Amino acid sequence: MLRTSSKRKNQLLLDFRTAITVRIAIIIPCLNESENMTAIMLRLQPLREKGHHIIVVDGLSDDNSVELATPFADQVAISKRGRAQQMNYGATLTDADVLWFVHADTALPQDADQTIIHHLSKSNRQWGRFDVQLSGKQFWLRLIEFMMNQRSCLSGIATGDQAIFVHRDLFKKSGGFKNIELMEDISLCKKLKHYSKPICLKEKVITSSRRWETQGVWRTILLMWRLRLAYFFGADPKQLKRRYDNMTIKE
Repeated sequence: MLRTSSKRKNQLLLDFRTAITVRIAIIIPCLNESENMTAIMLRLQPLREKGHHIIVVDGLSDDNSVELATPFADQVAISKRGRAQQMNYGATLTDADVLWFVHADTALPQDADQTIIHHLSKSNRQWGRFDVQLSGKQFWLRLIEFMMNQRSCLSGIATGDQAIFVHRDLFKKSGGFKNIELMEDISLCKKLKHYSKPICLKEKVITSSRRWETQGVWRTILLMWRLRLAYFFGADPKQLKRRYDNMTIKE
């Protein structure tokens, strides 16, 4: 019993030392988020207090998103509009050990930083993602998120809604996000898979279910799969983005 207890104490000490020496940069691309920006940034302050970096990259917003984010972030930068460009630029602004790409409408689970650090330190896998939970309460949303999480883990392909995290060196080696208007997350995961499988965390990030609720379940599923299949068969992401915008214009 004493030997087991000692091993456990040593492991806890190692976890603690790892947790305080590994720094994470939380990179948030934003565009016209003034309505929600203060709430978004307040949710992230506990991570900042632990020594992690909050980096907001604005894509030339027409509102005062930048002014609202500035008091709550370590860095607020402005780049050309486009989620891929914004996230790539954010990655150049930090020397943190781990890059964590979080959409502005995503709520993170408690102690998510410790979860990331723990699993990266215990595995030879160098990147990962969280399970996703849609914000609505309807039963069919539970079914959709279950299918999304299963597909993601089985395929090794995550979406941006799942808060992708990656060692900074691997992100740099992979070339980062491809500068395309849609499917930049899919493209990145395909490259990262060449180096390791993803860590599939069961802890859940919460993302908005508004798209599913306003556009309809089957319509949204069919749209996303049509776009994804078209991308895999070589369709131009710029044209796919145009189709996506046309289909969701009423949202």
